Amino acid sequence: MIIVELSDPHQPQATALLQQSHALMQSLFPPEDNFFLSIDDLCASNIRFFTARDGATVLGTGALAVKEDYGEIKSMFVAETARGKGVADALMRQIEDEARALNLPCLKLETGNVLDAAHRLYERHGFTRCGPFGDYPEAASSVFMEKPL
Repeated sequence: MIIVELSDPHQPQATALLQQSHALMQSLFPPEDNFFLSIDDLCASNIRFFTARDGATVLGTGALAVKEDYGEIKSMFVAETARGKGVADALMRQIEDEARALNLPCLKLETGNVLDAAHRLYERHGFTRCGPFGDYPEAASSVFMEKPL
């Protein structure tokens, strides 16, 4: 059974997954197109950081950055061995529930253009493509998406 809960990004298993995610992004995209938050940045007061676990094993991470007029999905990552088992869907549901509880009008995200599985996940959850938002520049390797709540 997958349990999604608020967590600390410095929890060892969460940190390990975040480091895997960062390494993957650094291997796929140029430095100027990497917009992931550092582990310390995920501890900010406007961030709700979640882990998904089965028993004591953390299988995935995801975060909601609470902005003035929207929520932004950050740090979505699922361990390779847990992919296809509903972990990302469980994280997405929890993040959306949290955004609704905070009365945010919409969710937005930036993801990489070659991350096809991520695109399918977000589309399955009702996200559509949009232009850059917030402080993001137009970047060839970025895909921007949003979903009204």
